[in-house]
Amino acid sequence: MHTYETIDLNEYVRTGEGGTAVSYTHKTGNTMAKLYNPGFEADRAAAEFLTARTVFEMGVPTPEPYRLVTDGERFGAEYELIKGKRSFTRIISEEPGRLEEISLAFAQAARELHDKKADTTRLRSYKEVLIQFYREKDLVPEDYKRRALTFLEKVPETDTCLHGDLQIGNIITDGKRTLWIDVGEFSYGVPQWDISILWTMAHNMGADRTESLFHITPETFKKHWNIFLPAYLGTTDPDALEAYTRSIFPYYAAKVPYVFDMAYHTSIPAEGLQKIIQMLPGNSVLH
Repeated sequence: MHTYETIDLNEYVRTGEGGTAVSYTHKTGNTMAKLYNPGFEADRAAAEFLTARTVFEMGVPTPEPYRLVTDGERFGAEYELIKGKRSFTRIISEEPGRLEEISLAFAQAARELHDKKADTTRLRSYKEVLIQFYREKDLVPEDYKRRALTFLEKVPETDTCLHGDLQIGNIITDGKRTLWIDVGEFSYGVPQWDISILWTMAHNMGADRTESLFHITPETFKKHWNIFLPAYLGTTDPDALEAYTRSIFPYYAAKVPYVFDMAYHTSIPAEGLQKIIQMLPGNSVLH
């Protein structure tokens, strides 16, 4: 049983909002509370907090998680506040001339993260997370589930650190340090799990959502991707870039139904599944 300390939001100022949570800065300017939206269970906040503690103790650059908190209705955790910080997406939106610089810095940070070995005794295997999701939940048609599980069984297992939501809104800098944030889905496995979700954000997200969450246009996000991928892979060869991009499609297709359930408590719309099932190995048709 986890203990949540009740906070008085009169002591805080609302300073941010994401897809699943709202952030509040304490009036001292030293801490930041992240509270999940109503409907998210307390256990979700506890799991994220414990994962964040593990990531911090592993030496991954990330703000220190301090305690579990609640406002009486919502649950979350309080973290070290990095003063003067800006996310990479905020920098790109406010200083568009720095797009290449920031995209290259993001590629370097991603490579450093993926070069680090995870503590597999305290973190989850992302492959096993997805296998469990498909085996325990009936949120996709049986044909989709079968093809996803067949693919997952063949995915190699590695102890590579994964952010779980690798994108430019989840990395910040104060000009001296660069840190990863929102590490609740941190796990281990092949890097394609991270890169595939970044690809779809750059190519499949609508303009309203892109501008709401990242403060940039879809065109700018695509430019970011086109700078990021060659730098991340260390090659500008068009054939190599195209081959790698094709190789991440099944990872995206296997991951996205889980993301919809985890982040939005809903199943991916049927029309969405129709578009991505062909990314999974197999020849049958989704009905």
